[in-house]
Amino acid sequence: MTNRSGECNFTDIDSLAKSLRLGISIPTFILGLVLNALALSVFCCFWKKQTKTSVYMINLALADVLLLLSLPLKLYYSITEAPGLLCSFIQSLYFVNMYGSIFIIVCITIDRYICIRNPFEGRANQSPRWAILICCFIWAVAWLCSSPLYVFQKKDSFKCFHNMSEQAWSTPLIVSVEIFGFLIPLAVMVFCSAQNIWILLNHKSQAKKKVEDSGSLRVIIINLVMFLVCFTPFHLAICLQCLVRQHVIVDCSLQQTISLFIQVSMILANLNCCLDAIFYYFAAREFRKKTHLKKVIELCPVFKPCAT
Repeated sequence: MTNRSGECNFTDIDSLAKSLRLGISIPTFILGLVLNALALSVFCCFWKKQTKTSVYMINLALADVLLLLSLPLKLYYSITEAPGLLCSFIQSLYFVNMYGSIFIIVCITIDRYICIRNPFEGRANQSPRWAILICCFIWAVAWLCSSPLYVFQKKDSFKCFHNMSEQAWSTPLIVSVEIFGFLIPLAVMVFCSAQNIWILLNHKSQAKKKVEDSGSLRVIIINLVMFLVCFTPFHLAICLQCLVRQHVIVDCSLQQTISLFIQVSMILANLNCCLDAIFYYFAAREFRKKTHLKKVIELCPVFKPCAT
């Protein structure tokens, strides 16, 4: 995704970006796999009754795992040429799981908002059926929307995530990604989180039990901050890179800065796979129970399939 237009020299930028990717992505890959494997062990093995929350969290953990599994391929083929179709699949795997995570996080936030605003309705409607259907819809739409990565891909071998075709950076496509992939989810996140915070702060005594059942103020704030920190820089970088590709930004030094920024922002977005584990810990009562964590360690020392 780094710009190669004009006469700018991106050698130093690429070298720095490569060092950052290796220095941060490898620990992210290892830690993220461990934490999400632990989360999946808890959700699948010890969550006695599946609910909407457990369905969303299992899908979120799966999205994180799949994105993490794409990182080694992303790292390798960002410095080594590969066939266009293989690059399309790697890029698709990466972005599908990123945006899958975004929309599942939004669903969890909406679900919490409903539970806090209407606690009796929220408790009565804990069937996982709708959550399963919603998650299936999210995955189907995410894979469908990844089709431009195949259609607009360059045919020759090249380094993945670099030198994508000009069609992939067309203004209508990038605007659609920004609006539907980030701005609308962000607006929903901010609205629901602000409403939740207002309800909990203004009805603290009445909402005490609802806080215990639906998530504390700390969980709401952590979730919103994680979303903003991980995904805002990346979508800002996409917007700036689009301006470079459309020749709106022509200054060489600014192009180099944007090239580095988009690489760093992708690394920051990857950290969400680890930070989600913080969300699991605080949001799920089952995950907070030490007895369950102890069982995971005893029964799944290397995260093997748990015995029931």
